[in-house]
Amino acid sequence: MKIGRGSREGGDAPATAAEQAGDAIELTAERALPVNIPYPFAKRFGVALLGEEDGHLQVALKEGADPKALIEVRRYLARPFDVQFAAPDAFDRILSDRYAMDGQFAADAAGSLGLGDDLAHLATDLPTADDLLDSADDAPAIRLINGIIADAARQGVSDIHIEPYETGLVVRMRVDGVLRETLRMPPHVAPVVVSRIKVMARLDIAERRIPQDGRIGLTLGGKLLDVRVSTLPSRAGERVVLRILDKENAGIGLEELGMPPAIEAVFRDALAEPNGIVLVTGPTGSGKTTSLYAGLRLLNDGSRNILTVEDPVEYAVEGVGQTQVNDKVGLTFATGLRAILRQDPDVVMVGEIRDRETADIAVQASLTGHLVLSTVHTNDAVGAITRLRDMKIEPFLLASTLRAVIAQRLVRRLCPHCRVPVQASGSVSALLGFDPGTTIYEARGCSECGQSGYKGRIGVFEAVRIDETIRRLINSGGDEAVIASHAFRGAPNLGAAARALVREGVTTPEEAVRISRREAEPEHV
Repeated sequence: MKIGRGSREGGDAPATAAEQAGDAIELTAERALPVNIPYPFAKRFGVALLGEEDGHLQVALKEGADPKALIEVRRYLARPFDVQFAAPDAFDRILSDRYAMDGQFAADAAGSLGLGDDLAHLATDLPTADDLLDSADDAPAIRLINGIIADAARQGVSDIHIEPYETGLVVRMRVDGVLRETLRMPPHVAPVVVSRIKVMARLDIAERRIPQDGRIGLTLGGKLLDVRVSTLPSRAGERVVLRILDKENAGIGLEELGMPPAIEAVFRDALAEPNGIVLVTGPTGSGKTTSLYAGLRLLNDGSRNILTVEDPVEYAVEGVGQTQVNDKVGLTFATGLRAILRQDPDVVMVGEIRDRETADIAVQASLTGHLVLSTVHTNDAVGAITRLRDMKIEPFLLASTLRAVIAQRLVRRLCPHCRVPVQASGSVSALLGFDPGTTIYEARGCSECGQSGYKGRIGVFEAVRIDETIRRLINSGGDEAVIASHAFRGAPNLGAAARALVREGVTTPEEAVRISRREAEPEHV
């Protein structure tokens, strides 16, 4: 359906439906061709600007929405446009893509209050701590925090650090695993910002002597976000870390994790086992939980009773019973796991095996016919076997219950717009085992990647499938080197996988060295 150019000449033109409702879009003479339809109007009336194709604007109209709103859109755009009908779910995704990830939306969320749309400018107008109880003065703080979170969601930030110092309040954001300073504010605004966040997270604003944890649920342009809040007393005030969890990640399937086909096959085979233990290892922030949720999604077909005990529950999954660890009332991983085993489960997920008690219960659960999924903090897949041995798990029990161990890391991906080919230096070639003069790529930086040279991250994986040989080695107390030699005789380990990404120009030697240095050294002995 095509809508022609609108005309409002003369004083007798009838009022549109949106105008009658008091929601007409404001159009200034300086902006005849807007970047986007204002979000409140788009959400209320179910109409959104998709973009432009071959000189024609494309507008989406939500099924069931009043088409009269298109009259107001026509006046606002002042150009012909084509209309595409969108189902409610599809329209919500359009809103999420067009607004939550739009750079201007961060400024709109922050609000100007006559101060412009710059977050730094808005921050300088925050009240002092003495004015905190004046509710009218909370507005700039609310708008500032909304703007910070909206900007973080647009950039794909995983964590926001709000750090008070004597010289000022610093906001840093972790993008692709690296912290960057994004905002610096006067020191007197720290109590205002921190208190406002604590109110949003339903924490005790009067308690500043002990750490607190909470959550904030947000909807940003139709995109559901779960923000985990942690406060920690420091010398200059309370530090706050906001971890942004995109609830859409809970729906990621195994095929979307980016695992090589051979490793994905190992993971799928292990998940198909009727019982046993499947472990995912790696440091904090390496994507272990996302991988476990992808496995749960595969198993969650309605025929199994799936129960989890987590700290915290990061994503809500329909059809899975999830329990939150609460140390204050004695609900630890071990006690939660014991209780779960009395709930007739088929599959059990334990957020992390941290101690011998939890490890013992996990082993006993697998021996009694349950499939147990969990994580362990080790550097590689074979290291998980040693860690469980250190927790005093009997070797014969470990050999009979362990099914597979997946180790993973995340390395930064080179920006495809600005990466440049270079010849590997002698030291890089020696460190990574490349031939002298091998062509690799290095980061330069451009506007597309925020001058960082990197854009996004990619997973690096290794997998150990427990076969009869490895069972015998575990049972006989074989060391890590012997087990690894057998496990990776025909498959790449983390170091080899990372070096392959460097050869392909996906990442840099610096990123590969972080996870491959230990494996690379023996090759040159």
